[in-house]
Amino acid sequence: MTTIKKNVRELAVDVLESVEKNQSYSNLLLNSKIEKHNLSGVDNGLLTEITYGTIQRKMTLDYYLEPFVRDRKHTLSWVYNLLRISLYQMVYLDKVPDHAIIYEAVEIAKKRGHKGISSMVNGVLRNIQRQGVRPLTDIKDETERLAIATSHPQWLVERWIEQYGVEKTSEMCEINLTAPLQTVRVNTRKISRDELVRLLTEEGFEVEKSSIVPEAINCLRGNLVHSESYTLGFMTVQDESSMLVAHALGAVENDMVLDACAAPGGKTTHIAERLTTGQVSAIDLHDHKVKLIKKQAQRLGLRNIKTYVADSRDVQQKFSAEGFDRILIDAPCSGLGVMRRKPDIKYTKSKNDIIKLASIQTELLDAAAPLLKQGGRLVYSTCTVDQEENQRVAEAFLERHPDFEKDLELQERLPEGVQSFVEDNMLQIFPQDLDSDGFFISSFKKKSN
Repeated sequence: MTTIKKNVRELAVDVLESVEKNQSYSNLLLNSKIEKHNLSGVDNGLLTEITYGTIQRKMTLDYYLEPFVRDRKHTLSWVYNLLRISLYQMVYLDKVPDHAIIYEAVEIAKKRGHKGISSMVNGVLRNIQRQGVRPLTDIKDETERLAIATSHPQWLVERWIEQYGVEKTSEMCEINLTAPLQTVRVNTRKISRDELVRLLTEEGFEVEKSSIVPEAINCLRGNLVHSESYTLGFMTVQDESSMLVAHALGAVENDMVLDACAAPGGKTTHIAERLTTGQVSAIDLHDHKVKLIKKQAQRLGLRNIKTYVADSRDVQQKFSAEGFDRILIDAPCSGLGVMRRKPDIKYTKSKNDIIKLASIQTELLDAAAPLLKQGGRLVYSTCTVDQEENQRVAEAFLERHPDFEKDLELQERLPEGVQSFVEDNMLQIFPQDLDSDGFFISSFKKKSN
């Protein structure tokens, strides 16, 4: 048992190292480690908990470690990450006693380093065990305290306070430290939600119907990707906020739809499931990502998706003007609404990234606008909560395109549970609103002459 746990903790150090040094995505790395080492359910859970937890609370852990690590600059990064994962377990996990955590850490230090390193790791952790960690109340500045207590960069906390106020920012920072539920979208072409709930329950999963989206199911225990129903194409893993996009777009029957930034295909396939004789033209910049869309469409039994590898800023060279009834620009963004799934995002993004992304988002909207039919609908969405990428991009689009107007019918197309969050033609969901991803949707209508 000790060996397995030790391996799990070593793997956690490996993941943290790769995230820091190579800016790898923690979720993708974790999945590959779990598959490669064929981890059991218990070890899988422990690795996920330790890795995500340490990344999510990295700034808090560093604040706690600072008084105990004399020479931070000259401490090897893997050693510091070993201290972080050990301290995370000591402070935030109740199941493993401190002496076992310290023993495991010292064993890993011996295996990967030399006697001096194992002595240092032992000394730091035993000192913390004896003295305890310093209180966060020692930080007098309120914004700095919120930033360190919730492990969000201070520039980001200041930015959110400026945009949304202290209360909303504090709520958002707090919920970003919690793990989200896995949510799936029912492929209603193949099965009803009630029937799928019954099948998944029979398979041993603990699931419940979403109270927000009529085709969504929340998973309380287990990973539905490993279910028979997933293999049979009865569902797609997708967050509830993300499912709102197809409702906002409102494509039905024989509509011709352009999905301009389509990979990995969650929204593309959702739109396609709601059509009858219509078709979705799905574009993405990278060939390997377009293959993901094709793979999902095949699994779900959808034949009304046509894929293209292209830069959507050059979309006018590929399609005729006014050729689409509906256009979706689910634009590349900072991803600040999905930190619960990708906690490393908060440490890698900068103000400059947001400015650059807003510029790309603007280019994508401008390129796609002429391809929409008169009377057609264009939806712009992101998985971020930053106003510069959301409201400001949407408002500026209308200023540049007098042939478009606000689509004030957006509210009535959305599920009842989110209608109260709509303002004019825009919907901003914060992670704390629905216990889902942070998400932004705006809808525009092309005027008829």
